[in-house]
Amino acid sequence: MVDSDMLIPRPRLSTPGVGSFEITPTTRIAADAASESVRLYLQQTLRGSTGLPVRDAETPGIDVIRLRVADDTQATGDADAALPTGPAGSTAESFRLTVTPDGIDVLGGSAAGVFYGVQALLQLFPADVYRKGRVGTGPWTVAVQTVEDAPAFAWRGVMLDVVRHFRTKAEVLRVIDQLAAHRINTLHFHLTDDQGWRIEIRKYPRLTEIGSWRRESQVGAHVPDADGVMRPQGFDGRPHGGYYTQDDIREIIAYAADRFVTVVPEIETPGHVRAALAAYPELGVHPEAGVEVWTEWGIAEDVLNADDATIDFFKGVFDEVVDLFPSAYIGLGGDECPKVQWEQDPRTQERMRSLGLADEEQLQAWIIGQLAAHIESKGRRAFGWDEILEGGTLSESATVVSWRGLRGASTAAKRGHDVISSPDDQVYLDYRQSDLPNEPIPVSIVLTVDDVFAFDPVPADLTDDERAHVIGGQGNMWCEHVDTVRKLDYQLFPRVAALSEALWSADVTGPRDLADFRGRLAEHLARLEAMGIEYRHETGPFPWQERPGVPGRPGTREERAAYIDAITANIAD
Repeated sequence: MVDSDMLIPRPRLSTPGVGSFEITPTTRIAADAASESVRLYLQQTLRGSTGLPVRDAETPGIDVIRLRVADDTQATGDADAALPTGPAGSTAESFRLTVTPDGIDVLGGSAAGVFYGVQALLQLFPADVYRKGRVGTGPWTVAVQTVEDAPAFAWRGVMLDVVRHFRTKAEVLRVIDQLAAHRINTLHFHLTDDQGWRIEIRKYPRLTEIGSWRRESQVGAHVPDADGVMRPQGFDGRPHGGYYTQDDIREIIAYAADRFVTVVPEIETPGHVRAALAAYPELGVHPEAGVEVWTEWGIAEDVLNADDATIDFFKGVFDEVVDLFPSAYIGLGGDECPKVQWEQDPRTQERMRSLGLADEEQLQAWIIGQLAAHIESKGRRAFGWDEILEGGTLSESATVVSWRGLRGASTAAKRGHDVISSPDDQVYLDYRQSDLPNEPIPVSIVLTVDDVFAFDPVPADLTDDERAHVIGGQGNMWCEHVDTVRKLDYQLFPRVAALSEALWSADVTGPRDLADFRGRLAEHLARLEAMGIEYRHETGPFPWQERPGVPGRPGTREERAAYIDAITANIAD
């Protein structure tokens, strides 16, 4: 049996009891109508690993696992059933898990809360409960106890880049399962970029016919040539690509919804658009030149032009995206947009004068503003990277993802915008995990499990009112150098476990205790192994996880800080 003190994330309150409850062939599950999807999830999980039937029960009783959503009285006033509150006083994701010798009761503030209670319950079983097939006969026992919990932040996310290296639908569903098991409730789906277009848009079929494939891919990072110019060391010579049909997207969304993960799409504009320009050259500043889907990593100089027809094109794209994704938020990118083509193009300069724009920063803000207004006209909220704070007035409802440290988070919150914190120096999951020489294709600074555990999404300089605008945080998984699902596992875990702790528990369970977390993580690794996750071991990469001879781009924190200071100069309080 597993003690509740070993749960990840750490619960707000756990009270041990005496005795245990065992799942046997006679154990049943009772669920109210709101918890029906959770019942199906729990039955599928337990049946696969235990081999036991865990059939339905019509009513609560002895030897029953009961799943239910609290009614208004239970959620707010009943002393026997009141739930802890999460962000802004909400109980929607809160739960109480009660284990007695006679049965188990999972009470949630909503079906999501019931689901998270079930996740806590699963961690209390032996780790083999996470296996898809039976490897033992039990006993499947849980210690008598009560666990009460609620999240610290509403947005607990991971961004997955499926552009640089495509992940099949089955692989995306696998990631969703992994996130759900760690109470991560948002998958930020990065669907378009210079290197590919991954979502079917029926109005513009060439986006996937042409834009979803590139003829080859860069291998490793850029390295200096004889003249000191940074260039790719080489290419793999293999075509790469893929995309999701609209039915694939619907399936991914539905699968995630059953696990209370919201899939939030991102379509990049007005930079990082070379795949779109390869398909529809008229969208670019130099349509006569023509470009191919980019085979390199980094930032292509190709950007959208500012014609009304181009704005209308992307409004059409977002119309289909909004129809597909029920999420409240729709991402429109806005980061790393080079200005050189706009600066040198007479037609763009004339367009800026006609719009009354002083410079190219304002032009980018104008394009973002047009698309954000269109998204908001559909009843959704636009969100973009922290560059959208630059160059002009941002729509009040727009949400900012702060990636260049926390300066953008602080500025946005002070201006009244909601914020999702994702500082690269704390939660970029593509960054190298040690300074060992055999770390595979090492990127940027060292970012360890301990570093992610220390992540605080809220900038220290905010007032209480401003802090309320920080709705949460996320880790970003960029995949230039992540070309297999095994490498994806290596980069994500166990750091996602630390991210889960930072976003769910934060400081509501008391001061952060790294030694305590490390002790719980040591137990949690058995669960990761049972899930089939090839996580990075503390001792470093195994030989088959190394990439000898493939260069990375390691850097120091001092170099990174100087770079971020330079590129955030346009963000001011």
